[in-house]
Amino acid sequence: MSQELKNKIKQTFIDSISVKQKIIENNSFSVLIDAGDIISRSIINGGKLLICGNGGSAADAQHLAAEFLIRLTSDVNRKSIPALSLAQDTSTLTACINDYGPDDIFKRVFSSLYSDGDILLAITTSGNSKNIIETLKLAKLKGIYSLGFLGNGGGEALNYCDSAFVVPDDVTARIQESHITAGHALLQYIEDQLLESGWLVKN
Repeated sequence: MSQELKNKIKQTFIDSISVKQKIIENNSFSVLIDAGDIISRSIINGGKLLICGNGGSAADAQHLAAEFLIRLTSDVNRKSIPALSLAQDTSTLTACINDYGPDDIFKRVFSSLYSDGDILLAITTSGNSKNIIETLKLAKLKGIYSLGFLGNGGGEALNYCDSAFVVPDDVTARIQESHITAGHALLQYIEDQLLESGWLVKN
């Protein structure tokens, strides 16, 4: 195997660090503070977080929902924080694709599960996923605050998000790596806010 191929492993880490450094330098992470305040208030008032994404972003949605529902770290044992991934079981997904089409897979579930005061977190690396945009449009129509985790300059989705964390890169893997880092930072901030407010208590 050539040294050039071997060097790609190291370069992946260098590139990932470079993207995150840009996020720090352009202060784009600060949107997570404002969004975290809004999400914390929603949860304190009985709301929940609804998360959607396709492919790797669907995995991120489920990953983050699990950490809200269970815990982020063993250092903080606390009660469950209400969050749901809109990427439901295969029966629900395939029924919606068969009966309505792929553009409705999140919108259909969101329309049934949302309540006033809930929050939508929409994840799309391209910013142009049609089923994400359709869900964002419905959230705006219903007065539900939406936060986008986007890439590639934000794409069309940027037009429908109330706020957005946009990764300054166009490589899908680098965007996804930054999205999950942002998700962990957001969850940590929300957890700290809820602990400070007294809504959460360490076990």
